[in-house]
Amino acid sequence: MTRSVYVTGIDRGDGRQVIELGVMELLTRQVDRVGVFRPLVHDGPDRLFELLRSRYRLAQDPATVYGMDYHEASALQAERGTDELVSQLVDRFLRVAREYDVVLVLGTDYADTQFPDELALNARLANEFGASVIPVVGGRGQTAESVLAETRNAFRAYDGLGCDVLAMVVNRVAPADRAEIHGLLDDRLPVPCHVLPDEPALSAPTVAQITHALGGKVLLGDDAGLARDAMDFVFGGAMLPNFLGALTPGCMVVTPGDRADLVVGALAAHSAGTPPIAGVLLTLDERPSDLVLTLAARLAPGTPVVAVETGSFLTASELFAMEGKLNAATPRKAETALGLFERYVDTADLLKRVSAPSSGRVTPMMFEHTLLERARSDKRRIVLPEGTEARILHAAEVLLRRGVCDLTLLGPVDQIRKGAADLGIDLGAAQLIDPQTSELRDRFAERYAALRAHRGVSVELAYDVVSDVNYFGTLMVQDGLADGMVSGSVHSTAATIRPAFEIIKTKPEASIVSSVFFMCLADKVLVYGDCAVNPDPDAEQLADIAVQSAGTAAQFGVEPRIAMLSYSTGTSGSGADVDKVRTATELVRARRGDLRIEGPIQYDAAVEPSVAATKLPGSEVAGQASVLIFPDLNTGNNTYKAVQRSAGAIAVGPVLQGLRKPVNDLSRGALVGDIVNTVAITAIQAQAGPAAQAGTATHEPSATGAPAPDPSLTPSPSSTPKASAQ
Repeated sequence: MTRSVYVTGIDRGDGRQVIELGVMELLTRQVDRVGVFRPLVHDGPDRLFELLRSRYRLAQDPATVYGMDYHEASALQAERGTDELVSQLVDRFLRVAREYDVVLVLGTDYADTQFPDELALNARLANEFGASVIPVVGGRGQTAESVLAETRNAFRAYDGLGCDVLAMVVNRVAPADRAEIHGLLDDRLPVPCHVLPDEPALSAPTVAQITHALGGKVLLGDDAGLARDAMDFVFGGAMLPNFLGALTPGCMVVTPGDRADLVVGALAAHSAGTPPIAGVLLTLDERPSDLVLTLAARLAPGTPVVAVETGSFLTASELFAMEGKLNAATPRKAETALGLFERYVDTADLLKRVSAPSSGRVTPMMFEHTLLERARSDKRRIVLPEGTEARILHAAEVLLRRGVCDLTLLGPVDQIRKGAADLGIDLGAAQLIDPQTSELRDRFAERYAALRAHRGVSVELAYDVVSDVNYFGTLMVQDGLADGMVSGSVHSTAATIRPAFEIIKTKPEASIVSSVFFMCLADKVLVYGDCAVNPDPDAEQLADIAVQSAGTAAQFGVEPRIAMLSYSTGTSGSGADVDKVRTATELVRARRGDLRIEGPIQYDAAVEPSVAATKLPGSEVAGQASVLIFPDLNTGNNTYKAVQRSAGAIAVGPVLQGLRKPVNDLSRGALVGDIVNTVAITAIQAQAGPAAQAGTATHEPSATGAPAPDPSLTPSPSSTPKASAQ
């Protein structure tokens, strides 16, 4: 029978959407096909379902999501009784349940309904659906004692009505009281109880939501600016010096439209990052002159300036009654919500209690979820040298909000802060370092000069070299100030990984640095190597790539079955290229008899069982290969791109392997999601620990890798060629 989870509450204002989103995240990690059902719905768009549909790429027909609207349900109950209402809702639920492995049920919201006992209705529906229940209790504005009493009463209510209660969740408690409430509830109930603090960023409306609610007109600003959260409201009436002192980070400035001095002053403060604001709201239907608006646009590009017709008092009344909502248009709030859920809920225990049937398939979304969860389980610090790049800043925000890892961003600190402010991004606890002015520069210069003394590098030259962000970041990793590095969104592959070749070097057991892509197909994940670094590896190097790739696959949960690819299968062909692959295959077998490997083998025989049955019957790899090793870079790079574009696969990588500490390269076309995934992979690689003590390895990369630099030259990222076309 389909396993269903029913998230419900006891009253309004519990912020239950955070829990519903978090449970959906858990379910999609474990199974491929998750359905959604909301028994009763209000008129108008369902913001949460639209968020779930866009975020988790749900193919479910929206018409099947809802049982009936509240008016229809109330009339049916009044005319024909509760049993008939429940019967019809069960029928509609079962239509969804038959189509999905697990169903997330979104309970009623206790808002403007006419049901005399809504809690009992939710309990009855959960029982009839065969669903386990997660009741949510709102704790905003309550004392620890009252939260304790309400939570225990809620458990007794649902348990007494025969529900299978998986866990209790208390949401929106005062942050200062969270630990006390959690302590009071611990061991007081027979089920786990998770306590989440109130998060102001979730309640804060975005500038776009404010504009829509007040019927405002956007005079200046872009989509990124309108997506900013208004964390506070500062009303302008004082003279400029006093007004500037009242500004707070993320505030929305509210001022009459004829106060050009306050508009310009607020935007100038934002441009300087002291502090960054959400935007400016002009009242009284007054607007600054075109000259002032032109100056404003240049001071803080993208920062919203919105005009409304109402006066400041009426505007203030509406603003203070406004609350932010999770929906498809607020993806950053969703990241904040998931970060909160994953930090304060024992997700591993809850997922075990849900006991959803595990899927034999591994979808791209499931693979990405697993990456984030594994990285979060043992947080590491990753350094991002390209701290002023917008995509890096967006990815950093996601990583920090989700609690995936700790981050260090490199670059001019003022530029990083201004870039983040212009994008409305809160970098939170991220460490910001400017290599040009950092006190570490002298130390790193001496360190680099010592490492490269055999190439004639002096301390003076090293002082210039280590000011480069990639060299500086690599030295942070080498000296243990960071656990891994990710770069390449604006730098070439050579500029990204050359410092690692010189400073970190290879593992003792690796002769070269190579790479893999995780190719996330519709129902499985394949590992492709080497598609980014080595142009034409010889048999020894190809064998090394195969062994490294098998280890990387195993590290990320892909059982390695290695196919050494060629244009012929088995003994059907000959020639130098086939002989190279055949020799490499034998070398792997000799070195690692525990690995399952087949080669030479053609791609179709490697992945398609029907072809394998004809060409290599009885092979334990043919037809089910998971690690595919290409004979050269030309073949590998073109194949991964062909599969990515033609089959709609998600390519995660390149992931470098063979280095003693993790450094990974991005494509210069990398999207924010690609960067997030690569950082998570780097953090997971770092969790394995260094393969050798710093400075003990002597291997430098083979000549088949990225070109060896002239050690007498300071690297020029803008002119260094890329090792492969990405």
